[in-house]
Amino acid sequence: MVDRLKGKKALITGGAQGLGATIGRMMAAEGAIVTLTDRNEEGARATAAALNAEHGREIAFAFGHDVTDAARWDEVVSAADAAMSGINVLVNNAGIAVMGSVESLSLDDWDRCMKVNSDSVFFGIKSALRVMRDHQPGSIINISSISGLVAGHNLAAYNASKAAVWLLSKSVALHCARLRLDIRSNSIHPAFIKTPILNDLSPKGATEELYEKLAKQVPLGRLGDPSDVGHAAIYLASDESRFMTGSELKLDGGLSAS
Repeated sequence: MVDRLKGKKALITGGAQGLGATIGRMMAAEGAIVTLTDRNEEGARATAAALNAEHGREIAFAFGHDVTDAARWDEVVSAADAAMSGINVLVNNAGIAVMGSVESLSLDDWDRCMKVNSDSVFFGIKSALRVMRDHQPGSIINISSISGLVAGHNLAAYNASKAAVWLLSKSVALHCARLRLDIRSNSIHPAFIKTPILNDLSPKGATEELYEKLAKQVPLGRLGDPSDVGHAAIYLASDESRFMTGSELKLDGGLSAS
């Protein structure tokens, strides 16, 4: 299938690299116009420029964006609205991994994790809905984690922040449905995906040794690829999922089933 996202205008956070860049590239390949945002503005602009060169026309835009800044969210949403002539897909992808148990975590690390992973999703949805109302049907896609559903002894802040994204997605789905808005809200819950966020899981960074250790925890015996999440995001952004809201997609290689 081609042009599954024709007419869609997507705002994607964390778009300089990893999942955000992959989702942007894959959505553009399916006919969407995309805006990529990131604290790494240079990286986001480079990704957008590469997409424009690949497609031979301006189908990608980029802005510097600290997702923990509520006021900046309003600025970015307005800029994306102007650039794309609307927004009907929001992908809250920006996130960090913070290790630590409830006793070992510092308050600063707890606050940082909650601000980036969950506060930003609240800010983004609150800001984007004012524009998405005028460009229905719409889809809000929040990248949570399997760690938002399955706990770990050393992931107190990460578990809590990603669980917050999971239930916030459901609350937003019910809110939009109650107002009779054709805007759906769902979450995606990946397990270990080969992206730079894995650098945060080990003092040595994302090494082959770490990959092998993580893969042993997955029943399928391998890590996920960013495109696995990209395919799920395309489905949720498309009208193929028009009857799906308040739901979660688990992309965990069977980890949560064991």
